[in-house]
Amino acid sequence: QVQLVQSGGGSVQAGGSLTLACVPSIAVSNGMAWFRQAPGKEREGVAAFTSFGTTPYADSVKGRFSIIKDTLANTLYLRMNNLKPEDTAVYYCAYGTWVTRGLVADQYRDWGQGTQVTVSS
Repeated sequence: QVQLVQSGGGSVQAGGSLTLACVPSIAVSNGMAWFRQAPGKEREGVAAFTSFGTTPYADSVKGRFSIIKDTLANTLYLRMNNLKPEDTAVYYCAYGTWVTRGLVADQYRDWGQGTQVTVSS
């Protein structure tokens, strides 16, 4: 099992920026993603590196969020710009051994502890 340790998050006003970080217990690789879950809603895929190296994004975050794989720091980042109140959620890092559909939760085996992001209007 791969351990995923998250950091970052917090509270910000609408229009602001935050960066989330995820350090895996293995070398950072394809097959990693960010998901989020808002209260009363299902967990949704935000951005991913599939096992093919493609990077799908949820339509709601395209142009605002970037998923970054830093091999030197061995860290997966989610850079979030122009945040909106509807981005408020607990964000999770995820790892899967073979990921073909990057934004689908059941493609992933291991999950980080989650980190809260709150965006106020």
